[in-house]
Amino acid sequence: MYGDLLVYGLAGGLAIALLHAAYTDLKRREIENWLCAGIALAAPLFWWASGLSPWPDMAIQLGVGLATFGLFAIFFAMGAMGGGDVKLLAAIALWLPWQVLVVLIVIMSILGGLLTLVMAIEHRIRRRKGQLEVPYGVAIALAGLWVLGERYLNHFI
Repeated sequence: MYGDLLVYGLAGGLAIALLHAAYTDLKRREIENWLCAGIALAAPLFWWASGLSPWPDMAIQLGVGLATFGLFAIFFAMGAMGGGDVKLLAAIALWLPWQVLVVLIVIMSILGGLLTLVMAIEHRIRRRKGQLEVPYGVAIALAGLWVLGERYLNHFI
């Protein structure tokens, strides 16, 4: 029972961190390093509370996080994503099984596309100069909240 409370508490903490990431990305176009580090550093406690074994479960989670960072670092190098977005996504990946991470990435992509469309329309209506800056951390955070909600709040699945 206490393990379940800890899992729910940590998931709630992750949800709060995701809301903070979305807010700061909207407000300043920045996701703080300390926030991404905190999410990543809390993952092993979440693994332990969830009952994951060190081998192979925790090793797989670490591999999923590293692979996510590596894949999305390519998008950063191409200029398609910010560094904070990549770090946030990799930190979240440490918390999720790879199957759920794939769902998160699909939802993130859809939300990110919609967000980009809205931002482009707003950019054009206001006749702003310069390159469009999309706070993609918002899409990442909303997708993370979506999968957390499905995982911990929807007991019909």
